[in-house]
Amino acid sequence: MPGALTGLRVVDFGQWLAGPLVATWLADAGADVVRVDPPGGPKWRHPANAMLQRNKRSIVLDLKEADDRSIAHRLIERADVVIENFRPGVMDRLGLGPEAMTEANPRLVYCSIPGFAADDPRAALPGWEGVVSAAAGLYLYPGCTPMDYIGDRSGEPIYSAVPVASSYGAMVAAHSVVAALIARERSGLGQRVEVPLFDACFELIGAGVMKTERPPAPQGPRMTGSLPQLGHYQCADGRWLELCLFQDKHLAWFAESFLPREWIEDGMGDAERMLTDPALQERARRRYAELFATLPAREWEIKINEESGASAALCQTAEEWLTLDEHARDSGAVIELDDPEYGRTAQAGFPIRMSVTPPEVIFARRPLDADRAAILAELDAAPPPATPKPSGLDTEEALAGVRVLDVAQVLAGPTVGRVLAEYGAEVVKIHSFVDRQLGMHLYTNSGKKSIMLDLKTPEGMEVFERLSDGIDIFVQNFTRGVVDRMGIGEAALRRRNPGLVYVSISAFGHEGYRGGWRGREQLGQGPTGMQIRLGGAGEPLMAPYPYNDYGSGNLAAFAALLALYHRMRGGEGQHVQSSLTHSATFLQIPYMVAHPGRVWDEPSGQHTKGWSAFDRLYAGSDGWFYLCAPDGLDEVPELQGLDEPGLEQAFRSKPAQTWVDRLNAAGVGAHVLVDQPDLMDDPLVRSRGLSIERQHPGVGKVRMAGPGQRLSRTPPLPTAPVGPPGADTRTVLEKLGFDSEDLIARDVARDGLPEGTTFVGMFR
Repeated sequence: MPGALTGLRVVDFGQWLAGPLVATWLADAGADVVRVDPPGGPKWRHPANAMLQRNKRSIVLDLKEADDRSIAHRLIERADVVIENFRPGVMDRLGLGPEAMTEANPRLVYCSIPGFAADDPRAALPGWEGVVSAAAGLYLYPGCTPMDYIGDRSGEPIYSAVPVASSYGAMVAAHSVVAALIARERSGLGQRVEVPLFDACFELIGAGVMKTERPPAPQGPRMTGSLPQLGHYQCADGRWLELCLFQDKHLAWFAESFLPREWIEDGMGDAERMLTDPALQERARRRYAELFATLPAREWEIKINEESGASAALCQTAEEWLTLDEHARDSGAVIELDDPEYGRTAQAGFPIRMSVTPPEVIFARRPLDADRAAILAELDAAPPPATPKPSGLDTEEALAGVRVLDVAQVLAGPTVGRVLAEYGAEVVKIHSFVDRQLGMHLYTNSGKKSIMLDLKTPEGMEVFERLSDGIDIFVQNFTRGVVDRMGIGEAALRRRNPGLVYVSISAFGHEGYRGGWRGREQLGQGPTGMQIRLGGAGEPLMAPYPYNDYGSGNLAAFAALLALYHRMRGGEGQHVQSSLTHSATFLQIPYMVAHPGRVWDEPSGQHTKGWSAFDRLYAGSDGWFYLCAPDGLDEVPELQGLDEPGLEQAFRSKPAQTWVDRLNAAGVGAHVLVDQPDLMDDPLVRSRGLSIERQHPGVGKVRMAGPGQRLSRTPPLPTAPVGPPGADTRTVLEKLGFDSEDLIARDVARDGLPEGTTFVGMFR
């Protein structure tokens, strides 16, 4: 079946993780990807290559040799997209940089994914994962939570083996490339795309370090990870289950389904008491432990979700997710593929689902240089494309004129509309009257017109139908089946709008036995291996970042843009999906290939500091820094020959920045560990638009993250500041021809939350 990108040629020069991953996603979407490797093959010799190099044809070129550079030049002249992730300037010195190649091929979309941007003073710094993560403050301290990244600064920072910077760099680059292709459909012209890994990190941290000039309103009890209803419990088989009773009704459902009457009468079904009564919390924790010890973890996972409608998830390793979990395969998060080196593999499948142009693997990883003759023959047979004539439809915004309607809640779903708004789409957000999980509203709904509408009333649905007429994209993240009961499911909207791109985000994907279950961030982390890795040999631990919420939002934006591009080229509308577990799978690419004999030895637990003596966090005399020296430290005389304990002792003798300066001068990758709460005040971050301050109507001055991707012709721009929820209700209703005063008076619509209402963050 043709894919969304069928007919496009991509040249992949990427090494390590981010570049090859983007190219793999484009290949799975139907593009013809030519993989260019140096003599000897990929620089990263790792099982992940079985996934990262699938669906790509292979040619070996030594770019230091003139003849091979000439072949590379001819490949790029005939390409639609180029992917590279060298340090800035490397491709320019080879005569293959973005300025030269977009001049030679004006239709080219040239995507660079360096560690640090070309205009960042750190551009020449080796942008290894750990170095970039330290620069972005991603290594947190003990005690950090999803709402508090301060933690205990007297403790030691916690290393994470999840390659967040590279993964987010790939996600942002993927939708940036497709946005550039959409702009090309209008203008006939390509452009340069740059997505530095450092900049991409702000997709993850921007809301967490958001600040307002007004102090937040006092709030009542807030759910935290220390509460018994949000705990990990060991089950009869010794495996761990995460209980996730976030909402009051979920606590009540669980209690009525599984707790003895005397426990309920003691308060374990009372949400307010479970939040405020320490003695009851202690009894509940002990009783939950007794209860869960009676059955195996997977049995409890199914019973809780199926019989009560509340939420829980099995915590298992990445190996178990790949090799044993039936749902992983049924949902497409994991596939099986024969690799020429490793044999039968279970590997990361597809990060998105598309109903009309589904991603697929046509062939496994090719032997190195296997397609050289065919590729060279194609170059000889096909002349470079003619220079296009400008169409007169050029625009400063890739999605100018695209209309989006967003009814999604919390983090993942609203992220889709925010990303699309940054590319220029017109987005209207419909808030529910009962939604109070709006603590990140100013960030996740930035750039949208915000209205409050009761879709359970006939009058509210009349407004909804008018709003949805002629839209291009619809975004929702309700539990499976809810939108159909509400009358806003795909079939209902497609009857009125056949070309619609309908976007759904879920916890586990809509296929598989978990497909209809509710979910939260930690329930995406648990089954896929994240929590076991962070917890190590002890109790699993939820990472405080909303990795999968923002990840699935960015992946859904990628899917929506692919579907829109397919439609622009004469295709039909379709239903696209992403999920928390699909996002978690692709955030862990180094661990998402299982094969016979693989050794699962990645760093894990709360006390690990990195991969090896030359790739880890170290303490200086005044703070921490990250060192990545894959070739050793022979260029630094005072460190030659030292083992890991020796390096620890040596580094404690001088301030962290002193060591970083010394190491960088010797060509070694190193960066001080930035304190994340201070990151947004960094002058460099502010000057590059990664930290922005604006006046939000009805709110005041707010600081949040700006877009990290750069497109040379259609640059994403900071979106218009959004006001409080419902701030645009009157304007939107009047524009549609409705009497806003009447609808508000009859409580069909509201122009804001009731007096005294407070947000409850990501929790209750």
